[in-house]
Amino acid sequence: MKTRTRGSPLDNIAIISTLVDAAVAIRRGDRWAGALLLGAAALSTRVRGAGVVVSVLVRLLKRFR
Repeated sequence: MKTRTRGSPLDNIAIISTLVDAAVAIRRGDRWAGALLLGAAALSTRVRGAGVVVSVLVRLLKRFR
């Protein structure tokens, strides 16, 4: 199995964006969203776009809560 050592700049920006969203969620006291976003950021290193999808889902869940 190959491991990706260097991703495209857009992939890196998506991962960083997800990490920032996780940090903001944790800072606001929203632990479940922060943990979910941290997991999605880790998964984004293997699955392209996973962090963005989870970020959008978290925002939708918060809106309909």
